[in-house]
Amino acid sequence: MPQLVSLGAVLSCSFGSAPMPMIVPPEVPVFADMLPLATIFDFVPLENIPSFGLCSSLANPEVATATALAEGVLTPMPCIPVTTSPWFPGAPEVLLEGMPALCTGSMCLCDWLGEIEIDEPGQESAITNS
Repeated sequence: MPQLVSLGAVLSCSFGSAPMPMIVPPEVPVFADMLPLATIFDFVPLENIPSFGLCSSLANPEVATATALAEGVLTPMPCIPVTTSPWFPGAPEVLLEGMPALCTGSMCLCDWLGEIEIDEPGQESAITNS
C-alpha cells in the first residue's frame, strides 16, 4: 500500500547527482508522526523540490552549453529544478484541506526531462488504500 509523504521524504531525480529531502511547509494542517503531510501541489522548485546537486540532462541549457564547450564531454552543472505541474497520480481518495495527498509511487517531471521520484516517504504511520 502506498504511504503518504511528509516533510523530510527523500526524493531523487533521474538526472540529479544526489537524493535530497523534500520540503513541506510547517503551516500544513495535517500531520503524521508529527510531520506535515504533502499534497500533489507541493511541487514548487526550491520551495518544495530541492536541488539534486548536479544535473546531467542535455535538455538543460546550462549542461548543453558546458558540454559543447568541453568538446562533447558531458559536463554536469548545478541542478535548479524546473517543475511546472503537480505530482501524479497522488492519492485522490485522500484529501488534505481539499487537495489530493502525495503518496509513494507518485512522480513529478522536470522541464529538463528529469523524473523526480519518492525514495522514502518521510513517515511510516499514514498509508492509503489504493
